[in-house]
Amino acid sequence: ELIQMLSAKPVVVRHKALLITVNRIYRSNMSNEELYEATRGIWKLGSRRDHAEYVMAVYQGIVREVYRIEKWHPAGTLPYKTRDAEGFKKSGRWEFEGVIATEVRDEYIGNSAGLGEQNPIRYKNI
Repeated sequence: ELIQMLSAKPVVVRHKALLITVNRIYRSNMSNEELYEATRGIWKLGSRRDHAEYVMAVYQGIVREVYRIEKWHPAGTLPYKTRDAEGFKKSGRWEFEGVIATEVRDEYIGNSAGLGEQNPIRYKNI
């Protein structure tokens, strides 16, 4: 992990994307499903979310996965298998439904998108 963080090359995000920092939830041994569920919900977002095509899971500034957004839902709409979703409904937050973006993921995975601010959400090209 440390070697990857220190050797990651900076990447310019050229797609309409949300970069979601998952520092609080991320573990190096997470399954693909756990990372997806940690990334897809529950976020306080405005209407700009509708313009995003992709969501990138970012840990310590490094892109860990890229998902193509299929649809946005109010938080608590979709079932979660790997995290406790109680209390998600009626929170005014959002979650997305998506798939791994095989068409662009190799461009971003393992590269540095830079460290964000305190807010876990960053909008790129939106």
